[in-house]
Amino acid sequence: MRKLKNSELDRVDVEGYKSADKTPIIVVLDNIRSLNNIGSVFRTSDAFVIEKIFLCGITAKPPHKDIHKTALGATESVDWEYVEDTIELIQKLKDSKIKIVSIEQADNATMLQDFKIEKHQKYAVVFGNEVKGVQQEVVSQSDYCVEIPQFGTKHSLNISVSCGVVLWDLFKKTQF
Repeated sequence: MRKLKNSELDRVDVEGYKSADKTPIIVVLDNIRSLNNIGSVFRTSDAFVIEKIFLCGITAKPPHKDIHKTALGATESVDWEYVEDTIELIQKLKDSKIKIVSIEQADNATMLQDFKIEKHQKYAVVFGNEVKGVQQEVVSQSDYCVEIPQFGTKHSLNISVSCGVVLWDLFKKTQF
């Protein structure tokens, strides 16, 4: 085996990405405080051709050097929009027939590996604040709560790690 050079990876450029078919997933960042986490979510969203990212509440917006440091240009490829009020956004998405999935530990949550997606259905996946998680009001309005199973002593994962795990799983499930 040998490592591939970047020139051998046959990646699309920004224009090719923008015109490509997207995974029917929208990411909602609910009050994310770390700019490095925000940048990482952009980069992961680019990797799985996510349709759009909504930045809500205190979540910072590009351009910002600390977002750029981890996004590595994905703020240019992935469509994004800032919306101040997460609750209002969730209602608009629901009105557009988009299913809301909060990634949170909650009673009656579905474990990620058991979560089934419907063909031809678009989903908005909500990731919450590093300390407080997804707002309870958003959880209450969600169609689903999905939990990432964890087996160690900690009770949470970093939001950028959670995003990578969830988006990879949902991406695979959309490829049926």
